[in-house]
Amino acid sequence: MSNSGKLILVPTPIGNLEDITLRAITVLREADIILAEDTRVSSRLLNHFEIEKKLSPHHKFNEHKTVNSLILKLQQGNIIAMISDAGTPGISDPGFLLTRACVENDIEVECLPGATALIPALAVSGLPTEKFVFEGFLPQKKGRQTRLILLSEERRTMVFYESPHRLVKCLLQFTEFFGGDRRACVCRELSKIYEEKKRGTVTELSEYYTANPPKGEIVIVVEGKLTK
Repeated sequence: MSNSGKLILVPTPIGNLEDITLRAITVLREADIILAEDTRVSSRLLNHFEIEKKLSPHHKFNEHKTVNSLILKLQQGNIIAMISDAGTPGISDPGFLLTRACVENDIEVECLPGATALIPALAVSGLPTEKFVFEGFLPQKKGRQTRLILLSEERRTMVFYESPHRLVKCLLQFTEFFGGDRRACVCRELSKIYEEKKRGTVTELSEYYTANPPKGEIVIVVEGKLTK
């Protein structure tokens, strides 16, 4: 590595603020620059832990434009910490572009261990965990059906992120492409006061959430295709 600065990816709590690590707090206090997906959301986190640092916005709408200037700051020796609204940067959140640019420019990148929604959801689902595939958010329109057809043959447990207003539509599509008897678990608001874990077939879950419209952050865990 060169004698440049360092990019540190810092996971932040997905709900309960006590889930942040002591190391993450130390990094945020000592960093020269903190990049935040939404400065309003992250300001509440920093205020809670009495971290007095200015936040610089870094999100999907400006990350392409800011990468070169951030690489320059890193080459000048700055330590940059990156946080997203919740969870680990780069996992269905901004972070990949800057990380790739750092790798291409021989700048050190470090990622702290910490909160992410997919692992707790997988662990409590009751579905096989020895092998799984993380799909994140499915394409909303173009390519969605093609992806679902491909995943209908997937034998590993699958983990998806979904928004509450699209959950029922997603579960109905799982019924169509995977079969209504495919087992699944919907985890909602993990680590928060209204945390909910609902297990059943995708048909049962689509019926439940049609009658009980959900709110909050959602992870769906679906079993893979069973071998005959």
